[in-house]
Amino acid sequence: MVWFLCVCVFLVVGLALLALHLKLRRKSVHGLQEPPGLPALPLIGSLLSLRSPHPPHVLFKELQQKYGQTYSLMLGSHRVIIVNHHTHAKEVLMKKGKIFAGRPRTVTTDILTRDGKDIAFGDYSSTWRFHRKIVHGALCMFGEGSAAIEKIVCAEAQSLCSILSEASASGLALDLSPELTRAVTNVICALCFNSSYQRGDPEFEAMLSYSQGIVDTVAKDSLVDIFPWLQIFPNADLHLLRQCVGVRDQLLQNQYDKHKADYSDHVQRDLLDALLRAKRSAENNNSAEISADSVGLSDDHLLMTVGDIFGAGVETTSTVLKWAVAYLIHYPQVQRHIQEELDTKVGLDRAPQLSDRGSLPYLEATIREVLRIRPVAPLFIPHMALSDSSIGDFSVRKGTRVIINLWSLHHDEKEWKNPELFDPGRFLNSEGTGLIIPSASYLPFGAGVRVCLGEALAKMELFLFLSCILQRFTLTVPAGHPLPSLEGKFGVVLQPAKYKVNTTPRPGWERNNQPC
Repeated sequence: MVWFLCVCVFLVVGLALLALHLKLRRKSVHGLQEPPGLPALPLIGSLLSLRSPHPPHVLFKELQQKYGQTYSLMLGSHRVIIVNHHTHAKEVLMKKGKIFAGRPRTVTTDILTRDGKDIAFGDYSSTWRFHRKIVHGALCMFGEGSAAIEKIVCAEAQSLCSILSEASASGLALDLSPELTRAVTNVICALCFNSSYQRGDPEFEAMLSYSQGIVDTVAKDSLVDIFPWLQIFPNADLHLLRQCVGVRDQLLQNQYDKHKADYSDHVQRDLLDALLRAKRSAENNNSAEISADSVGLSDDHLLMTVGDIFGAGVETTSTVLKWAVAYLIHYPQVQRHIQEELDTKVGLDRAPQLSDRGSLPYLEATIREVLRIRPVAPLFIPHMALSDSSIGDFSVRKGTRVIINLWSLHHDEKEWKNPELFDPGRFLNSEGTGLIIPSASYLPFGAGVRVCLGEALAKMELFLFLSCILQRFTLTVPAGHPLPSLEGKFGVVLQPAKYKVNTTPRPGWERNNQPC
């Protein structure tokens, strides 16, 4: 009985001290109030308030009704601010981009990135800035509008269409997921390694397996990321993640070793060559600016940077393509409109080219609408305040994590008319001849210091793959199959459920059987 009373007294005192602490914290930086917060208990924080059948991005949007557009919660001992409106999102990303450019360390991301030695999850530092600079330079050379990359994407689109044609001739419904992933993988392989994969390649199959394992286990705010001490216990997700990362790292190491053996200062074949050149320049002190910026640039940094580009470049673009096909099956009138535009502006005598983008506004608007309605990353990777600051009228202490809910931005009823309706026309002017951005609440690739490096390359791929497919095929659901689910599976990316497609050749497309 005495023991029970002692425990009760301890809990009451503890809760009282916590309440006092939270009250004192309310008046914070610059005299501003902290954002309204979800209830929090000692040790576990707000976890009880986050129990929901809905995925986090949907739950965070719903919680606005009670706590406002920007609010806070506790994940264990970590304070997290959730941003659901574009005004505060742009303040975090752009106006105060460097203050909020930090990244929190977690158990799963440390495993994935060898303790933050990459770009996406790496903390803001001089080494990180140098990484970003050299990768951006390499992408400008190989990716953004490059004729060489356009040729590679067109060749992969041609190969993909040949596979769709074979499936159609055999009367087979096709799961497009592995085919789209292989095509996008080959583009990234050409960019990173100057190589590609054929169908059935065992290394490609291994890559598919490890990529899915990583997507299923990383950055989902699992309990081990909230309470790192839990990793001392057996954990199936961590075991799977370590296995997948091991397979990935072996593939990357093989490519890295080949490139180091064949490296030449006079030839730059791909991104890995560009990274090796930058590293050697820093080591040789050829440039005071580079050597100062690149302190600590190691082989691990190069491998993780390539792994970043490889993982993000494949998973995101292929996922958007799968969502696009799902919506085109749901909305056949949109598909017909795109095909009519292609017939009029491109015809069937040649394949679409990047220079056709300005002539195909409805296709471009459709891509934008897919990126809006099913953002590939509904929750941005958490940012972290590097110093005391503020968001709007709310104070933010150094070390606070900030999550921007892109789902809320893209489904804000005050910014988008009928946000759950798939309507490419919202991105067209009144005449339907030009593209517009109808709301400031559209940030599919982020913005500011941490903006997606592969934005231009991704847009190029989405345009060329979709235009090539829709020029040649009509996409429908197989007889007896339900329409693709539009719910999505939450993870690092929002993945559609598997579905099958009938690809029916359009009349006359056989005349265009030449590569781009």
